[in-house]
Amino acid sequence: MRTPATPVDYAAMYSRILAAWLFAAACRHDADPAPAPASILLFNGRGTSAGDVAAVERILRDARLSYATASSRQLAALTAPQLGTYRLLIVPGGNFEQIGNGLSPIAVANVRDAVHGGLNYLGICAGAFFAGNSPYNGLNLTSGVRFPFYAAEARGVRKAAVQIAIAGSSPLEQYWEDGPQLSGWGDVVAKYADGTPAVAQGRVGQGWVLLLGTHPEAPDSWRDGQQFSTSGAAARAYAGTLIIAALNATPLQHY
Repeated sequence: MRTPATPVDYAAMYSRILAAWLFAAACRHDADPAPAPASILLFNGRGTSAGDVAAVERILRDARLSYATASSRQLAALTAPQLGTYRLLIVPGGNFEQIGNGLSPIAVANVRDAVHGGLNYLGICAGAFFAGNSPYNGLNLTSGVRFPFYAAEARGVRKAAVQIAIAGSSPLEQYWEDGPQLSGWGDVVAKYADGTPAVAQGRVGQGWVLLLGTHPEAPDSWRDGQQFSTSGAAARAYAGTLIIAALNATPLQHY
């Protein structure tokens, strides 16, 4: 007598196929490609301002500098030696709390170790806060120094045209938005009107660190509704100077 064939459970089969497809899709999502080889790694992950990332990219393209971008996931996947294959890491403006909290302590430690090992670092506004001893998983490249907001913040000002005195150069008005003043760390390259540091630089291990409280890279559209005595083009040229100095670990004239 022949044994009856076992009925096919199509519902269970479909569930297994669907589960396998979802697993494969998740694996593809987790395996983000590594950033391309380049001189500069520009962080564009959680907490960064998309507008500021684009502004920095324009400066890099105009200067014909090779760069790659890295999301929070991609940055977290890089070891300190892998980060060290780049010459400069740029962390732009945005929300420094989200930038730090969007990375694991291990990822932050890898960046810190890479800088100590020779990776240069440029932090703009939120990127400068993040470089300090921020309570939000900061890099602490500053030996415990935590940066406060520039004094305009305490007066309820969130964005402004600010006059910046630059060592060895003419003053230059720049766009400021919720940025830090950089007292207590490094050599002062430029100052706000109240004398507190707007740009600071210093050696951290084998790496060179340059921090900005303002946005010299800002496009003209950010300046709408404000009065500036100097052009956006002049400020962006200064941003290019700062990026190249950070890339080449070139000390700028300071006070």
